[in-house]
This record gives sequence, structure tokens and C-alpha cells, in this order.
Amino acid sequence: MKKEECFYLGKIVSKFSFKGEVLIKLDTDEPESYLRMESVFVNYNNNLVPFFIEKCALHKSDLLRVKFEDVDSEEDADDLMKAEIYLPLTLLPKLEGNQFYYHEVIGFTIVDHTFGEVGIITSINDTTAQALFEIDRNGIEILIPMNDEFIDTIDRASKIVKVTTPEGLIELYL
Repeated sequence: MKKEECFYLGKIVSKFSFKGEVLIKLDTDEPESYLRMESVFVNYNNNLVPFFIEKCALHKSDLLRVKFEDVDSEEDADDLMKAEIYLPLTLLPKLEGNQFYYHEVIGFTIVDHTFGEVGIITSINDTTAQALFEIDRNGIEILIPMNDEFIDTIDRASKIVKVTTPEGLIELYL
């Protein structure tokens, strides 16, 4: 399995017991959706390696306590510390309406209500306080905040995100 075919679910942040259990910090709004997983891919030495789950339970709301098969000691668990966890994209629930996954809108065209066609979404910058659409307009980078009030519609069939941005925002970049 390649990383491009998967989505980031979280990271192993600590050991939980001397029997090899670990805590995974989940990157999701719905951690309870991941309680019935049979396996995950662990980024181990830059390879996605399947690990099968013996048992898992929620721990303090956004942590998942997991016991992997064949991880039976603290030493085994130490080897997995800080490893990223992935699942295949096919396991993501389908979103509708104006909800979307960041990877889903890469390559979509942004069209502003007053400005018109802005450009193509090249990536999402979520390292800032407000996530941003990074848009390429003929070699010029334009950043538009991913604010619910700005996003009008998402047309998956046409690969278009329609927005209404504050007056002058797009022109700042041109």
C-alpha cells in the first residue's frame, strides 16, 4: 500500500502497559468511528506495514488504546513510538454537501462569486490557525481561508469549489 492511497489517522504517542499496548492520538472529529478496526498501516522505517489489532478502546476521548498482534512487551511498543498510522482512502466515509476531505479538493477549480475563476487548488495549508486553500493562478499563489462562511458549494462532478470572499481579498495577490 502506498501513502498516496491512504489517509493519515493519527500517531502513536505513548505506551500504555507493560504488555505492549499503545496510545494513538487520532486526527479525527469522530474517534468512536475507529473502534472496530481490524488493522491499520503503521509508517515503520518509511514503509507502510500492516499491523493487526487484537483489541482497542477509547481512552480520554481522542486517544485510542490499542493492543496490536505480536506487540507483547514494552520493548516492542518502544519500537513503534511516534509512528504515524494510516488507513486506505476507501475506508473514508463519503461526505456530501459542503463537507470535504482536504485531499479530495486538490485539483478543483476555485470560482469566486464576484471575481470569477480564481485558479486551481494545489494544496491545503492546515499548519496555520485558519486552514487555507493554496491556489495557483497562472504561477501566482493565492491563499483563501477555508471559512464555512466563504464556501458556497462544492460541485464534485465538475470539480469546482464556489466561494464568496471578502471584497479585495483575491486582488491582494494580483
